[in-house]
Amino acid sequence: MERLQKVIAHAGVASRRAAEKLILAGRVTVNGAVVTELGVKVKASDQVEVDGQPLHHVAPVYYLLNKPRGVISSAKDEKGRKTVVDLFREDGVEERIYPIGRLDYDTTGALILTNDGELTNRLMHPRFAVDKVYVAKVKGVITNDQLKQLRQGVVVEGHKTAPAKAKLMSTSPDRKHCLVKLTIHEGHYHQVKNMLKAVGHPVVKLHREEYAGLTLAGLPSAGQWRKLTPKEVKVLQKLGK
Repeated sequence: MERLQKVIAHAGVASRRAAEKLILAGRVTVNGAVVTELGVKVKASDQVEVDGQPLHHVAPVYYLLNKPRGVISSAKDEKGRKTVVDLFREDGVEERIYPIGRLDYDTTGALILTNDGELTNRLMHPRFAVDKVYVAKVKGVITNDQLKQLRQGVVVEGHKTAPAKAKLMSTSPDRKHCLVKLTIHEGHYHQVKNMLKAVGHPVVKLHREEYAGLTLAGLPSAGQWRKLTPKEVKVLQKLGK
């Protein structure tokens, strides 16, 4: 027997946390009876429905996308803007997938999409410290002291960020811009942009080149995607334990 929210997540309906909200809202039934309490366990033979629709076991799928600029990191957008899921729909992918975490509208780079709600929930939890590697083009030239500040953590909106890895990669000939590589494992709103702004270097462009050890090798163009290999999926699952 497994917890009801885990069964819902495995079916690709929602993440485990979102599944808990569905249960508490009275939108889930087991064998015809509404369940509104967490912790209920169900058997494989039990009939589970969400909003009147029976759950069907859906095989988990895992994709890596090189996210382009001007696309929303969401399954849908209230303003009607193009989403990362739309990119997959255009290529004939029919599974109900959603991104693990978010990249800003104008940020490019590595983004994982899946229908595995349990893995999504685990990888997004702060305690698992999943590394995310960004390359930022910023205004001005960052100093060694400012890099040291980033490595020790900076205060953003009253919160001190966790220590990051920070490296100056290159400087423009006119010294008006530079490229900075930043490795973090937190995921606060606009975190990289806010960290670099806090040390005096606003971001001009931002690209995530790596997530949880997965790089964009083989996906040179924005908008390209591929399925993760079984070995890559196992690595992600180990990170979330």
